[in-house]
Amino acid sequence: MGFLPAHQKVALPALSPTMQMGTIARWEKKEGDKINEGDLIAEVETDKATVGFESLEECYLAKILVPEGTRDVPIGAIICITVEKPEHIDAFKNYTLDSAAAAAPAASVPPPPAAAPSPPPQPSPQAPGSSYPPHMQITLPALSPTMTMGTVQRWEKKVGEKLNEGDLLAEIETDKATIGFEVQEEGYLAKILVPEGTRDVPLGTPLCIIVEKEADIPAFADYQAAAVTDMKAPAPPPPPPQVMATPAAAPPPAQPAAAPAPAAPSAGPPRKGGRVVISPLAKKLAAEKGIDLTQVKGTGPDGRITKKDVESFVPSKAAPAAAPEAVPGVAAAPEGTFTDIPISNIRRVIAQRLMQSKQTIPHYYLSIDVNMGKVLVLRKELNQEVSENIKLSVNDFIIKASALACLKVPEANSSWMDTVIRQNHVVDVSVAVSTPAGLITPIVFNAHIKGLAAISKDVASLAARAREGKLQPHEFQGGTFTISNLGMYGIKNFSAIINPPQACILAVGSSKEILVPADNEKGFDVASVMSVTLSCDHRVVDGAVGAQWLAEFKNFLEKPVTMLL
Repeated sequence: MGFLPAHQKVALPALSPTMQMGTIARWEKKEGDKINEGDLIAEVETDKATVGFESLEECYLAKILVPEGTRDVPIGAIICITVEKPEHIDAFKNYTLDSAAAAAPAASVPPPPAAAPSPPPQPSPQAPGSSYPPHMQITLPALSPTMTMGTVQRWEKKVGEKLNEGDLLAEIETDKATIGFEVQEEGYLAKILVPEGTRDVPLGTPLCIIVEKEADIPAFADYQAAAVTDMKAPAPPPPPPQVMATPAAAPPPAQPAAAPAPAAPSAGPPRKGGRVVISPLAKKLAAEKGIDLTQVKGTGPDGRITKKDVESFVPSKAAPAAAPEAVPGVAAAPEGTFTDIPISNIRRVIAQRLMQSKQTIPHYYLSIDVNMGKVLVLRKELNQEVSENIKLSVNDFIIKASALACLKVPEANSSWMDTVIRQNHVVDVSVAVSTPAGLITPIVFNAHIKGLAAISKDVASLAARAREGKLQPHEFQGGTFTISNLGMYGIKNFSAIINPPQACILAVGSSKEILVPADNEKGFDVASVMSVTLSCDHRVVDGAVGAQWLAEFKNFLEKPVTMLL
């Protein structure tokens, strides 16, 4: 086969925590095509959903090794070859895995990192040595298609605890969100290999050991996995946001001497592995208010600081009493003070995707006013009829109207796929939800065939789990149309950034009462009018098509009984 140019063997990654194998549903690129960072290479059907498999860097597709439609492809199987330069493509025309194996000893150029995250090795049922009882080594899986590493935010189980199938084992921060990592089978947690708070843990790193019998737990007291020892030492968790002062300020050198009062640490929260145990929302509020977390006492589980603890916190006045003359200087914040907040994986990905969307998608915007009077009347009537557990919101009507408008104007329910425009036959509405970690868009699946009560239940459940970081990847990856509603904050109107590969996103403002001409008589009536703005991808949705969609959307809301037909 001779010497081959530098190339990358792209392996099938684990696209869900329980995925063992997948089906190549569709290749989005052809041999010879250029692939840009973030481009879809293929669509892979997992045990959970059909997920787009994205490239992490620029390259060229030289050879497809697994044909479209191939089922039950194991995780880790090489599915294609990519190269850095287009002139290297022809060298792989007759490439096969068998010929590559035969030529392996002669290879002189080591392949660069793969364009896809390396798949985690499958848990081994047997220990690496006869001295250990049978056990399961749990490795860090890919919890999103673009995940290459993660942060172990919190262990939900302690060593020695019994594990049942479906129990939450740990919370893992990925590049997309903080996701609960569930146990797949019964056993006992014998050893935690990666401490809580460890950042940038590579995929495939052993996280813990699980055994079948409780009596086998003591045997793993001193167990160490090779992959963990190779990491030398887990990176310590980031410190709380630091308050920095300009070098010119004189007081800072004196502050360390005044701060370490012996009583202060005892009044503060407990620390795990050197970090304050605090909820993400409480941490954000503390940073905004400039509160020293070491002085806050947590009332949550294990002394965890909650939002309520931060909001009710009153700074201690005991320390300044030791030096009355220094009170004015201590109380005043030094000029030039600022706070550095570490960028989370989620915030980094949000920034990258929004920048990519705004730079590569030709946005245009269409706005319209909608009379919400009849929706408000119908909502009140329906809420009197439905059970006490369900309270329909205006947003539920907006989701339903959007889904039905997408059926009427399917061009708006489409995606730009580079070589084709994909027109979706179902309407899966992504709903933007603000969380302490950043923006996330959980999906109301099949919104076009669901009733208002079902939509209301879905939104309430998804939003609650999104804020708790407990959404599964398939619940927020995908969607065919997005709604972002800021009306509850009093925002009159705004323009949202499209969520690729979708073609449209609807920005919903608040309702306000205005005077409108009365029907069939002189004078005016008071109407509740809501302003909405549709952002469109001009490659997919022309201006007239976007206007047609808004007309259908407006019609459904101004005649809401038509949504019940």
